[in-house]
This record gives sequence, structure tokens and C-alpha cells, in this order.
Amino acid sequence: MTDNNQQITAADAAIVTSGTGTRGPEERDLPTTLKRDMDLCLRLLRVVLGEFSPELLEKFDALRQDAVEASAEHFSDVLVDPHPDEDGLAKSVSLIDGMPMHDSQLLARAFTTYFHLANLCEENYRVAALHQREMKVSINSATDPVNEMTGAYHQLIDEMGPAKAADLLDKLEFHPVFTAHPTEARRKAVEGKIRRIADLLELRPTLGGSDLEENERRLCNEIDALFRTSPIALKKPTPVEEADTIIDIFDNTLFDTIPKVYRRFDDWVLGKKAGTVPPVCPAFFHPGSWIGSDRDGNPNVTAKISRRVARKFTDHVISKLEDATRTVGRNLTVETDTTPSSPELLNLWNHQKEMSERLTEKAALISRHETHRAVMLVIADRLHESINRDADLMYHSCDDFIADLKIVQRSLAQAGAARHAYGPLQELIWQAQTFGFHLVEMEFRQHSVVHARALEDIREHGLHGERGELQPMTHEVLDTFRALGSIQKRNGIKAARRYIISFTKSAQHVKDVFELNRLAFAHPEDVPTIDVIPLFEQLEDLQNSVDTLEEIIKIPEVQARLKATGNKMEVMLGYSDSSKDAGPTSATLALHSAQERIAKWAKRHDIDLTLFHGRGGAVGRGGGPANRAVLAQPVGSVNCRFKLTEQGEVIFARYGNPVLAIRHIESVAAATLLQSAPSVEKRNTEMTEKYADMAAALNDASHERFLDLLHTPDFTPWFSIVTPLNEVGLLPIGSRPAKRGLGAKSLDDLRTIPWVFSWAQARINLAAWYGLGTACEKLNDLDTMRKAYEEWPLFSTFIDNIEMSIAKTDERIAKMYLALGDRDDLSKKVLHEMELTRKWVLLIVGDQWPLQHRHVLGQAIRIRSPYVDALSMTQVRALRTLRRRNDKEELSKSQQSDFIYLILCTVSGVAAGLQNTG
Repeated sequence: MTDNNQQITAADAAIVTSGTGTRGPEERDLPTTLKRDMDLCLRLLRVVLGEFSPELLEKFDALRQDAVEASAEHFSDVLVDPHPDEDGLAKSVSLIDGMPMHDSQLLARAFTTYFHLANLCEENYRVAALHQREMKVSINSATDPVNEMTGAYHQLIDEMGPAKAADLLDKLEFHPVFTAHPTEARRKAVEGKIRRIADLLELRPTLGGSDLEENERRLCNEIDALFRTSPIALKKPTPVEEADTIIDIFDNTLFDTIPKVYRRFDDWVLGKKAGTVPPVCPAFFHPGSWIGSDRDGNPNVTAKISRRVARKFTDHVISKLEDATRTVGRNLTVETDTTPSSPELLNLWNHQKEMSERLTEKAALISRHETHRAVMLVIADRLHESINRDADLMYHSCDDFIADLKIVQRSLAQAGAARHAYGPLQELIWQAQTFGFHLVEMEFRQHSVVHARALEDIREHGLHGERGELQPMTHEVLDTFRALGSIQKRNGIKAARRYIISFTKSAQHVKDVFELNRLAFAHPEDVPTIDVIPLFEQLEDLQNSVDTLEEIIKIPEVQARLKATGNKMEVMLGYSDSSKDAGPTSATLALHSAQERIAKWAKRHDIDLTLFHGRGGAVGRGGGPANRAVLAQPVGSVNCRFKLTEQGEVIFARYGNPVLAIRHIESVAAATLLQSAPSVEKRNTEMTEKYADMAAALNDASHERFLDLLHTPDFTPWFSIVTPLNEVGLLPIGSRPAKRGLGAKSLDDLRTIPWVFSWAQARINLAAWYGLGTACEKLNDLDTMRKAYEEWPLFSTFIDNIEMSIAKTDERIAKMYLALGDRDDLSKKVLHEMELTRKWVLLIVGDQWPLQHRHVLGQAIRIRSPYVDALSMTQVRALRTLRRRNDKEELSKSQQSDFIYLILCTVSGVAAGLQNTG
């Protein structure tokens, strides 16, 4: 029996460090601090499991050791033999298959807990590494190598001159749009525990003695609670509850972090003058949201829900601004004698007196001879009344609030109190400019077919059903525009003005939306201002996008918006459906071609274009590092503005930790600026032309190979058998259904998220790479592809993302899933393509094994693999039982529920282990 309290053994340490337990000559240790944290977390998890049940700990250790040994055998074999001996898995499979159901469920939870801890260790390492790099930066450097924005800005100055660089900086916008796509498989109760563990881990390097002991005790408490908490939520969240995702990120990170991003840039550009002169950095971060407003295929999002979510966002952000304003005001204790008020400030104070004697008397009582402070406190009180909707006292727009803050700022500056003017007060102004009174800009989305059906219904029955009853969906479509108008009236046009049309195929689809917007209101003056955004997502629609846009700009309402906005126009591109429709290689090239053609079209029409990238976290949905994606875009497609969807686990990975959030935002902003540099534009243009023939050849062959797979008879039912597709749909991780409403037999109707997510669960990741291997084999020109990898940003980013995806595949585990389908023909196609793709990607990159040249990431994935293997084998066992039972061995409902719960536990664990799965 294992001693619950023993220290981690040498073998355990080797497993944690190398991921194999039998270290080969090709391996290198992880960074010391990362290894230390992972050792600690594994040791404490073993303590917790031992306290829960010594027998459970014994099984956890046995399964862990078997899986690690099998992984070691596999890795050493694949270096010399692409067809490794798979006998090493036998012990693990035998152990898992022989376990009672309850033990299997507990072990799945134990491994899932380990992955959450491992993720935190890696996050902690990245944060510490950024701090260490920052400490080494000389204040005399021209740029800050940690803050990529400063480097990008100085490169623009060098290439274009200070004036042009400043113009581009003023245009800078980073617009992440947070969505409720259900790829974050953690429940809320789990997230809270993970945050507390993260805080405890971060504290450890500063502690010693009894404080360190107490820290470890509290870590054990939280790890114990994490293990004992079911990873599966009790119910699906409502769209209103999903809004808490954004509010949590806003409270824990964004509200306080965003002004730090702006200030860090000012600190480097302005040096010692920063905080004493007007800022250089604009408020370029503009968050958006589909949560509570994206109704495409989600019947749970109604007009009523959209109003509730908007009210929730508004009340919350105004409350935060009130608190921040009150804090700045209370600290603004500058006396009139030392800091005289400007005439403009005195006018504002008198206006406040006329507005409310009650508020001004209260402020004057505690701020005698401190007019700046008194004015700020009244401003804070007016924000409070804005939540209460007091028509006499409330601010009717955030612009009015900002205008008052700037009066205070100018008065302080004129009085010589520059540090007060451009210190905390400026940070408050930045927060207001960034988040407004809406927190996020809500974007409405609906399928083009829904609009067409609603108009058809209205034409048949009359607007008010004079000739018969209108369909409920038609009422809901009209109510949606009324909700949008209501939100706009309450919170301003920025709060809700974008309306996105899924599956836009013609200009008529845009006309339909404008017509419905008019029909929803009895009086023309009540019709809200909307920007209708076409979403091109399928291959044919991308290819026809320019022709469609040519017709769209002829629509009178579109022409009116172009005139009103200075010729600004937004177009959205869908990465997910294009990938499912055409395959990952063809989708990548088609999207790049569409962007290039749309950018040229916009330039011809003098349109100020914003391209909205509908990307996911997984490679199969356009995932990968956002900064590299920006730098690979065609000329004219960025224009100092980058907009993309952020969803699922990616939201927490990029914005959950303040330090990492700053790093991500600075990195994307830097790339968005740098994309306009002449050197970057020249490289992208020349390399796109140089490798056009290679790209065309890869596109044709990969597309043909991908369609051959999808068109194989009974492919879709087979896919639902060999992956946990149906079970993923049962996960209570989002309000949105996994299908748009037709049948499970239709791939066309299946959402791309479960398509990608299910292949990742099966350790195949087919959606990210299928077809590329055959295309490379047919092209058979390694020299050209290697040169393209070195010279063409689009191709190098694409190949690197696929290499990361391949690193998370495992043909041994994949065969177990594929065997569930009893289709040798389809299994052979998948495995053959996996082998080809792996071979060619490694040849192009020059690695012996995936991610060999990316030391920390490659090692981290290898460490995880055996633990993910254990969960995958457990998932296969449960799927096999549910898929292959016959009439004589029919499971009871209770037994079925047990197996489904086991699958859901493993789904959550595999998602945590693999990361960026959706």
C-alpha cells in the first residue's frame, strides 16, 4: 500500500519532468520552476487521493505508471518506426477494463484535476518568465522587448516617419468579440477553485516557514475540493448566466488591466513625462459580445433575453465606473489655494448645483475648499442615479460622463497639477472610453433563412396577421429588432448596432434585414440605426464574396451608412464552416484569397474596411496565435483594425490572468500596427505571388481528398459512432444546441464546434489537417515547401499550427476509437492520411517529432500525453459498451446513465489536458 504522505519518488519526478519515466537522449528537462510546481501539484494531489481512499491512490499510481511506460515505448518506436508495437498499451487497457464503474469515474476526476493543476503550473511559469524578462530590460533601451507594441511602433517610425506612425496609432483598434460557444468544458464551481489555487501557487515564492506550510495546507484544501466537485454542471447555463463569463473576466482582469496596457505604452514612448502630459496611447481595445444576442440556431436567445443581458452588462459597468470615479474623487484632495479651479470647472460645479442641491451640498460638506474633489463626487453620484434611471440626474450617455471628466482634467492641468490630471484620472477616462456604459458592444446574429421565412410569412398573412396568424418565429424576429432598438435608446448606438447574417449568399439577404428592421416599428423615427454585416463562411460564398459585396453597396440603406460613417464597412469571414465544408488546407487558402480580393475591392471603392475573423480556439476553426495570424494577412485587409471571435477555453487562457492578458493584448496590437509596415506588406504580397502555384496544387489535391472522405457512404453515422459526438451534445456547457435543428445524420447542419471538438476527443484532430498529407505527397516538392515555410508567413503559420495539432494526436489511441465503427475502409483512410500528414509536416519543419524545436510547449504536451491517454482509454471503454451492446445484454437506464456520466467526465478531462480543443 502506498504511503499517502510520502514525498514524490524519483520515478515520479522523472515522469513529471520528462513525460516518459525512462528519459531518452533526445529529451531535456523542463524549466526548473515549472518542474518544481508540477512536482508539488502531483504530490499534493496524491496526498488528497490517498486521504480519500488508499485503494484509489494505488490505482491512480498504477494506471499513471502504465500509461507513462506505454507512452515512452511509443515515442521511442516512432522515432525509428512509423508502425510502432502497440503491446505497451495492453496493461493500461486491461486495468481500465477491469475497474468497477465507480472507480473509473473517480479516476477520471483525479486525472482531470491533475490537468487543471498542470495548466495552472504552466500559466504560473509563463507569468514568472514575463516578469523575469521585464526585470532585465534596460530603461535606456529604445524599445521594450517584452512590450511588443513599442517595438512595432518604433519600426513604423523607422519605416514611415513619426507623423505617419502616429496616424496609424490613432487608428489602432483591437476588437475581440466574446462568444458563448460551448467549448469551455469546465463548470463555474470548478473555475472558482482553479482561481484560488492559482493565487496560492503565485504566492509560494514569497513565503517561508510556517507561512509556506499554511500555503500548502490551503492548497491541499482547494485540490481536495476540486477533486470532490463533479466536473459536470448540474444543468446547462442560460444565456443570462453565460453573460457572467464576460462579467467575471471584466471584474478579475479587464477593467483594471486595460488602462495598464495603455499606460505601459505611454511609459515607454513618453519616458519620464508619462503621467504628466496628455497620453499618446489611444483607447484601442473595444470588446464585443455575442452572448445573449447570437440567436443563430439557439432558441434560448430571445428578444427578452437580449434586453436582460444588455441591462445586466450596463448596470454592472456603470457600477464599476461609479466605484472608480468615487475612489479617484476621494483621493483628489487638492485645495483651491494650491490648485485653483478653472472657469470651466466652476461652470460645471454651478451646473451640478442647479441639477441637485442634495448632491452638491453633500459633496461640499466633505470637500470644503476642494472643488475638484466635490465635482468628482457629484459625478460619481450621477452614475449611481444612472443605474436607477433618474431622468433628472442620470447621465444619458457615456460621452457626457467623459466630457465632465475631461473638464476636471483640463482644470487640474491648467492649475499645474499635471500628475493628478494625467494619473489616476486619465486611467478612469481610458476605462470609460474602452467600456462605455455598455461594457461590451452586443452584436446580433441570425441565419439568412430565418429572415427570408419571416418575410414570406408577413407577405402571406400581413404584418399584424390580418390574413391569418403569423408564425411564432416571425414575431420573435420582429421583437429582436425592437430589443436592439430598446438597447440602443438606453445605452447608445455603440451598445448594439451590428447585425450579422449567417450564411450570406446574396445582397438580398442584406435587404431582408433592413426591411424587417423597418417593419418592426410603427413610426420611422423609432427604427434603430444598424450596420448589417454579411458573414461569408462556406467555400462557394467566400469565392463569390466580392460579387455579392458589389451588389450590397448598391442598397440604399448601405449607401446611407457608408455616407454617415465615412465609408466604413465591416465584413465577416467564417473559419469554422469553411473548414468543415472544404477541409483545413482549402479553407485556409480560400480565406486568404477572399481577404485579398475583398481588400482590393474595398480600395477600389474607397471603403474603410474592417474584416471580422470568426475564428475558434482549435486549429480546425482557425485557431493558433492571433498575432502571427494578423501578420500573415494580405495587404489592406487589416488597416490597423483587428476583430475576431474569442470563445470557450481561449477566453480564460488569454484573459483570465492579468499578466497574460496584458501580454496577449500588446502582442495582437503590435501585430495589428506592424501589418501596415511597408516591409511586412511587401513580404506578404511577394510571397503570396511567389508560392501561388504551390498553393493551388495543395488546394486542389487536399480538397479532393477531404471531399472523398466526407462523401464516403454513411460517413456521418460512422463519425457519430467513432467519436463522442452524441455525448458531447449532452454536456451542460452552453445554452446553444450542438445542431441547428435538423437531424444528426446531416453534416451540413452539424455545428462546427462539436465536429472539431469530437475529433479532438478521439485524439485524431482530423478537422485540423485532413487532406494536407495527400496534397504534399502529390506535389512532392520538399524544397519548395521548405522555402515557403521559411519565407511565406501564411504558410509557416499554417504548418506550425498543424504541427501543434499533430502533436496532440495519437494513432494508438485513435485506432481504439476507429475500431468502434467497424468500417475498415474509413479507418484506413484516416490513419493513412494522419501518417502522411505527420511525415510531411515534420519534413517541412525539420523536426524528428512534433514540436521538437519548441522546447517548452513540446515537452509540456509530451508530459500530458500519457495522462490524456488514460482518460481516452477510459472514454473508449465506456463508448464501446454503449455502442456495441446487443438486445440480450441491454443496459438498464441506471447503467446507461453511469456510462454517460463517465464519458462526460473524461470529455472534460481530455479537454483540459489537450487545451485549445474548441
